[in-house]
Amino acid sequence: MHTYPTNQIQTKQHFLILDGLRGVAAISVIVYHFMEFVVPDYHKNFIAHGHLAVDFFFCLSGFVIAYAYDHRIEQIGITNFLKLRFIRLHPLVIIGAIIGLITFIFDPFSNLYSQYAGSKTLLMFVTSCLLIPFQMVPELYFNFFHLNPPTWSLFWEYIANIFYVLVLFKLKNKIIWILVAVAAILLCYETYLSGYLGVGWGGDNFWGGGIRIFYSFLAGMLIYRSKWIIASKLCFISMSCLLLLAFLIPFADQSNYFADPITVLLYFPLLISLGAGASLSKGLTKICKFLGDISYPLYMIHYPFMWLFLSYIEANKPTMRQMVVAIPVGTILLIGLSYLVMVFLDVPIRNYLKGKMLGKKLTHQQ
Repeated sequence: MHTYPTNQIQTKQHFLILDGLRGVAAISVIVYHFMEFVVPDYHKNFIAHGHLAVDFFFCLSGFVIAYAYDHRIEQIGITNFLKLRFIRLHPLVIIGAIIGLITFIFDPFSNLYSQYAGSKTLLMFVTSCLLIPFQMVPELYFNFFHLNPPTWSLFWEYIANIFYVLVLFKLKNKIIWILVAVAAILLCYETYLSGYLGVGWGGDNFWGGGIRIFYSFLAGMLIYRSKWIIASKLCFISMSCLLLLAFLIPFADQSNYFADPITVLLYFPLLISLGAGASLSKGLTKICKFLGDISYPLYMIHYPFMWLFLSYIEANKPTMRQMVVAIPVGTILLIGLSYLVMVFLDVPIRNYLKGKMLGKKLTHQQ
C-alpha cells in the first residue's frame, strides 16, 4: 500500500474508475431486482447478493464527499453545502416519484391503484417527494416509498450528509475510528437479527438502513482521509469483475451471517482503495464516464418499471424463457431511458437550480 499526497489522489483517472464501478453496481441492482421477481427464492438466484450494491454506494459516497468537501466546508459554508447536495440528489428523487406515480395509476396489468385512488395516492406521492418514510401498500412488501422503493437509501444519504456537515467533517480520524468500530458491531448484529443485510427498505427493518450507512459512509471517509490508495496494474475490467464477485456470492442461510458483513466491512473498502489506485486505459475513459453519469438516474428511475414487470408476470404468467429474454432487454431499455432522463431533465434542472440557488460565483467553483 502506498501513501500519496492529496494532489495525486485527486486525479481524474482514479475517479473515473470509481465512477465506472458505481455504474456497474447500478446495473447489478437492476438485474437483481428483475431476478427477485423471476426467481423469488434467493437460494436459486444467481445474483442473490445484489442488495449489497447499496452498501458499495454508501462507502463510495463517504469517500467522494470527504474528497470533495473536507477542505471546502469552511469556505462554502453549511448552507451552501446542503444546497449543493439538494441540487445533486433531489431532482431525481422527484422525477422518480413522478414516474412511480404515472406507472402506478396507469399500470395496464393491475388494478391495485383503485384501492388507493385519491388522497392515499396523493399522500404516497408527497411523502416520496419529501423523503418521508410512509408505509401504505402491504400487498407489495410494505415499502417505505411504494411509488419508488429505492428512495429509502436516499433518505439515509441525506441523513449522512447532514451529519457530515454538522459533525463528521470536524472530527479527527481517531474519533471516526471509534465510530466505525461501533458501526461494525451494529452491522454484525443486524445481520444476525435479519439473516442478511438486505434491510432498510420497509417492513420492520427501518433502522437497518441507518446501520448500513453508518458504517459504510464513515469507512469511505477514512479511506480518503488516510490516503489508503493501493497502486496496482488492475484496470477497470478487472475491478468490475472483482465488484461483481460480491453480488454473485451464493445465497445460503448460514453463510450469509459471514458473507454479508465481511463483504461490507472489508471487501468494499478494499475495492474502493484498489479502484482509486488502478490504471485506466484511454479506450475505457468514455465507458467509465458514461457508466458514472447514468448510475444515479438508473438507480432512481428503474423500480417503477419493476412494478410493471411484476404486474405483467402475475397477469400473463410468461414462461421462464420469455422472462430470461426480458431481463437483458429491459436492462438495456432502462439504461437508455436513464440517459435521456439525465440529459433532458436532471442536468438542465440541476444547472438551473445552481444558477438560482447558489449564484454564478459559486456555480463556477463546482
